[in-house]
Amino acid sequence: MDEKLEHVPLLSSKDDYYNYNEKKPFLISSAKWVLKVSMWVIFISWAALIFFYPSDFVNNLNRKWILASRVSLFGVTGSIFLLFSAPILLIALLAIPYIALCGGEEEIQVKRSWRYPRFRLWTFPVLVDGPFGVVSAAEIIGIILFIAYVIWSFSALTMKNIHILSEFQLPSKERSVFMLELTGLRLGLIGMFCLAFLFLPVSRGSVLLRLIDIPFEHATRYHVWLGHLTMLLFTLHGLFYVIGWTMNGRLIEGLMEWKNIGVANRPGVISLLAGILMWITSLPGVRRLNFELFFYTHQLYVVFVVFLALHVGDFIFCFAAGGIFLFMLDRFLRFFQSRRTVHVLSARSFPCGTLELVLSKPANLHYNALGWIFLQIRELSWLQWHPFSVSSSPLDGKNHLAILIKVLGDWTGKLEKQISSISEKGPQNEQLLQDFPKITASVEGPYGHASPYHLTYESLILVAGGIGISPFLAILSDVLHRIKNREPCMPKNILIVWAIKASHELPLLQTVNMESICPNFSNTLNLEVQTYVTRQSEPSLEEGKITEPVNSVVFPASKKRGMSVLVGTGNIMWSGIYVMASTVGLVITVALLDILYINPYKVEYWWYKGLLFIACMTLSVVVFGGFVIGLWNLWERRTSAHEFEDTKENGIVQQNDPRMHKSSGHERYVSSIRYGKRPNFGGIFGSMSDQWGNVDIGVIVCGPPTLQTSVAKECRTQNLKRRAHQAIFHFNSHSFDL
Repeated sequence: MDEKLEHVPLLSSKDDYYNYNEKKPFLISSAKWVLKVSMWVIFISWAALIFFYPSDFVNNLNRKWILASRVSLFGVTGSIFLLFSAPILLIALLAIPYIALCGGEEEIQVKRSWRYPRFRLWTFPVLVDGPFGVVSAAEIIGIILFIAYVIWSFSALTMKNIHILSEFQLPSKERSVFMLELTGLRLGLIGMFCLAFLFLPVSRGSVLLRLIDIPFEHATRYHVWLGHLTMLLFTLHGLFYVIGWTMNGRLIEGLMEWKNIGVANRPGVISLLAGILMWITSLPGVRRLNFELFFYTHQLYVVFVVFLALHVGDFIFCFAAGGIFLFMLDRFLRFFQSRRTVHVLSARSFPCGTLELVLSKPANLHYNALGWIFLQIRELSWLQWHPFSVSSSPLDGKNHLAILIKVLGDWTGKLEKQISSISEKGPQNEQLLQDFPKITASVEGPYGHASPYHLTYESLILVAGGIGISPFLAILSDVLHRIKNREPCMPKNILIVWAIKASHELPLLQTVNMESICPNFSNTLNLEVQTYVTRQSEPSLEEGKITEPVNSVVFPASKKRGMSVLVGTGNIMWSGIYVMASTVGLVITVALLDILYINPYKVEYWWYKGLLFIACMTLSVVVFGGFVIGLWNLWERRTSAHEFEDTKENGIVQQNDPRMHKSSGHERYVSSIRYGKRPNFGGIFGSMSDQWGNVDIGVIVCGPPTLQTSVAKECRTQNLKRRAHQAIFHFNSHSFDL
């Protein structure tokens, strides 16, 4: 430990010691404020336009705007794009300088902005047992707003339908058919507005997710919720038309109709069938039973989007084009990142059926301790990608990243056999190992929170189930490194509650050599570990012994073959140039198309213009965005080459990572093991509330849904019955349920 830190009184203000109160330059603060206000104004205006679109006032304004812009270069398509798609792209563009101005401040600045504990909407669980899983107060507000929008829109548009119907004198049957078709039309319009939001949460490396600091594993839930709502609306949209056509005796004719001017039904049927197939296979029962079926059928989103554009034409498609364009940008970037072959530096197989892979990464790829990666092993499958939580701190080493993998299914079982085979057949000699098989990996990410929120609490309760201990190993290492290096770090109290099935999983906790990272850390950090072995009533004969991995192999890999920095927490300036160039490219491409083809040749076919618009979006991403990616790759290679040469000159080797050392077995923390019991969260949380007092306690859970539900329920209970002198529990989930 640093000598200066050892002489700092434990009761002194950490804020003063770490200089949390350092003020930022006035111009930077002002610029950030202007950008933040601008983004909020644009978002609120855009959301209000969508919410009140069914009203007569907004509808009339929109009609006047379209009529006024009809004679412009971009015509009706441009006017609708400017109103409904451009705002979200503009927010993404403004987010780039905002994040750049924040720089490392959002990641390093962990000073509390309030002196006393208080409730926060996004960490207060309200629903814990419903169909949505654990839902926070902030998420409840979002759900209510979406439900209110659908009810309000449908009601307002139904009143318009009744008014339109009253202007025609029709027989009863035709009147019913007309009403059904009008209702189907309105449901389709509401579905288009929901579609505008659907693709935003699944843009894994999107600047929008970084802006609002929502990690991908959380955003996936919002995509699932929006997907159910959107497909319900589109299915009802098609169903109402089918019923109407059936009543008129023209069902086949209606389904097969492909108008040149107006909506083309046949591509709409194809789009809806693709959407329904994705919807059915994404239901929880089907997804858990056959994940590969869900994964492969979800690639039909390409068919869904392309045929939707053919169905509605270019100008109606522009209601949702902004979110789809941002997803295309993210998907193209991820495609390039996943092409990179990443070296596996070492692999270990633990007796408890857990694997550890250490992957090479460049020093300029940054992530925080609660990060995720998607991993592909080409020797096992060229198509399967699996998400894993990072188990190493970014401070463990600049050139590597570690993950723990639980052997549960066919894919992980094959990986374990691969590691065992290499370990048994391959001699641990760098020259000879070249002739033996290796593990070829591709990586997407890391993804996760832009800021390390685990550092913003003075008191932490980390609840893990089985392999869920993995991210908490990274947190422990991260906190210890920061204490040692005197970097901003709020945690003073950490309680780990770990539930495992059998005692042979215990050595996983000791893969982090705490004393090696930060000697005498117990002088600064109060650490307690409570382990619950649920399926054993008493200790085994080997209890307390540290079992070494059965199989391990170290590969002679060059750091030049580390993972790409294109996605995840890549350089924000390059990300900004990529988004900006592609967006400008879209405007240029559409303008050239209008000037050189559509306007001179009077192209009016709706489906054809929809196809051309999709082609322009694709071309702008591939050509303009691809050019930036090429420059970005060139810059990355040069930067990595310089870093590799510096590493060689300084004699830094991978084996200097503290995680690779053997545990001393003399860690200085309070540890207790309980057999045949499950955690009593009521007693644990109540005890910590009394012990730590009137503070904010960050609760992070990583484990199965039942564990998340139990912890969230107890957080809610403790907060509702809280007294003035007791703590407030803030629920955070770090579980990937895709």
